[in-house]
Amino acid sequence: MSVRGRPLSFDRGQALKRAMEVFWSKGYEGAQLVDLTTAMGINPPSFYAAFGNKKAAFCEAVDLYIETVGCKSAHALNTAKTARAGLKAMLKCTIDIATSNESGGCLIVLGVVNNFPENHEVWTYLKNARRDTLAMIRTRLEQGVMEGDLPADTDVTVLASYFLGLTQTISFQARDGVSRTALTRLIEPAMAAIPFAPPVTSSRSAKTPPKR
Repeated sequence: MSVRGRPLSFDRGQALKRAMEVFWSKGYEGAQLVDLTTAMGINPPSFYAAFGNKKAAFCEAVDLYIETVGCKSAHALNTAKTARAGLKAMLKCTIDIATSNESGGCLIVLGVVNNFPENHEVWTYLKNARRDTLAMIRTRLEQGVMEGDLPADTDVTVLASYFLGLTQTISFQARDGVSRTALTRLIEPAMAAIPFAPPVTSSRSAKTPPKR
């Protein structure tokens, strides 16, 4: 976003980071202008000059969250050797993120909970971010099917939706104060939902034994 007039007298990037932390902790509705400007160390005119309005600042904060915080679980999912290992790593990282904030939870899940008319624009922004996460999980599952570590008949649509829902459950439970230990116990039951690929039969063992 280009800013007209005099150059900003503060670090806009650092101010945005602090705004992200406020939105993560309080949500869009709970974060008041005074909360944001106090955390940023600026006055309201400077806030409006730098970000335009609260909605624009929130959307920028969401983008920063995805680039700096949310990317960790995405990296864990996509760099594992198998889809199963990737999903497990993603859940572990999701728990780490959800319990790293004093308030608990995930900005993408809890930033805007109620789709009130006045919040529709920012609610839709988060909804689209969640859809992107769903698509990413499904793509990783499809890769697992192609590479043979998941059965060919795996319902990747349902499984992706299940694991996205589990990440949202982790976020809400973390906000309720559920401990990291208790959240970690959710991982193994979740793994049971992932089908195993049939064992690969070697060509040698598949041969018919010679008749005697």
